[in-house]
Amino acid sequence: MNPLTLFLLLFVGSGLLLIGISIPLIQRRIKLNDWYGFRTKRTLSNSQIWYDVNAYAGRRLFVSGVITIIAASVLYFVPRITVEGYALGMTVFALSPLTIGILQSFRYLNRHNTKGNR
Repeated sequence: MNPLTLFLLLFVGSGLLLIGISIPLIQRRIKLNDWYGFRTKRTLSNSQIWYDVNAYAGRRLFVSGVITIIAASVLYFVPRITVEGYALGMTVFALSPLTIGILQSFRYLNRHNTKGNR
């Protein structure tokens, strides 16, 4: 298999995994636990905060997965792109929305708590 195609499959698979992980969070189906979700002292201390913040973070995770899949597909068809260029570009396209989503989720958590929703 061509290395570029292998990277395409890797990044599309990663995007699908992010989407798959995000859906139960968005649907508020994940109970308080020690393994899965947006886990902080505050989210683990209150089930209402847990479900609200995890649904918010899940939506961000879903968007990150979609962006990863779209970017992987578009970059794959860029003429004369090298394997290294593709891998570097996809690393940026995959990590940027994840980082932004995490920061937005922490900001949401902080606003959620300052509004008296404890």
